[in-house]
Amino acid sequence: MAQRRTIAVVGLGSMGKGMAGSLLRAGHTVFGIDLDERAARDFVAAGGAPGDAGERAEEIDILVLVVLNDVQTEAVLFGPGGWADRLRPGAAVVSCATMAPDFARSLAERCLAKGLHYLDAPISGGARKSAEGKLSVMASGSPDAFALAAPVLEACAETVFNLGDAPGSGSAMKAVNQLLAGVHIAAMAEAMTFAINQGIAPEQVLDVIPKCAGTSWMFENRAPHVVEGDYTPRSSVNIWPKDLGIVLDIARKSGFGAPLTAAALQQFLAASGSGLGAEDDAAVAKVYARNAGIRLPGDPA
Repeated sequence: MAQRRTIAVVGLGSMGKGMAGSLLRAGHTVFGIDLDERAARDFVAAGGAPGDAGERAEEIDILVLVVLNDVQTEAVLFGPGGWADRLRPGAAVVSCATMAPDFARSLAERCLAKGLHYLDAPISGGARKSAEGKLSVMASGSPDAFALAAPVLEACAETVFNLGDAPGSGSAMKAVNQLLAGVHIAAMAEAMTFAINQGIAPEQVLDVIPKCAGTSWMFENRAPHVVEGDYTPRSSVNIWPKDLGIVLDIARKSGFGAPLTAAALQQFLAASGSGLGAEDDAAVAKVYARNAGIRLPGDPA
């Protein structure tokens, strides 16, 4: 096992909580930090380090940021009382939020100026794989950043993709992944509701399509939610306006047309605007169903 480290995880949502738990199981001293005081207290009760992590910032070897977006990442690092001024030189910052590659590069440069090693390390896999320590990490950064972040990668990831020593490459690859994931969820919703429109039972679609060329990981993972009428959020609708918006921002700046991404984004915006933002992202199927005048499983008669 890697040498035990003192690690602070900022953001104890579905992904950060799982990562913090994986680090605890690996034997590290882990501070859990979240604006939700209950989440932080629960983590201490589960074995997290007690006390104010900020007061012990000099002891922190690795700061793991599992916050919502680039704005929150920047605020945690460089806002009032930011960690970039509190960590000791030589500490590592592992940044997991989805953001534009140029923003990741700017954060890396600002960290370097403070003597900190920045690993651009977006994650994929969802809450379940996070809890199991089986995430996929799309990482880029200097060899030193990779070496210092190794305890986090070993504890939290099943697969680590080393995308080179230039921060930003990890974020670019995450944008590619999110483009495909968002489009595939919207395509799943369109296919399931189209099938119902054509008189095919959703259960039959779920039985047939995974054995045919039209399947995808997202279809096989999300279509059961539609069949069961269960929209308990594993990954919410509201994630996709943010992430697909990032993809389109990157594409626009580089002069690249992404019409499929734009179309998928409109469906998620419609779902969010209809009050479905906190539901599972498979609930985008409800937009198609409403427009087609059809009932989904679980809808009232």
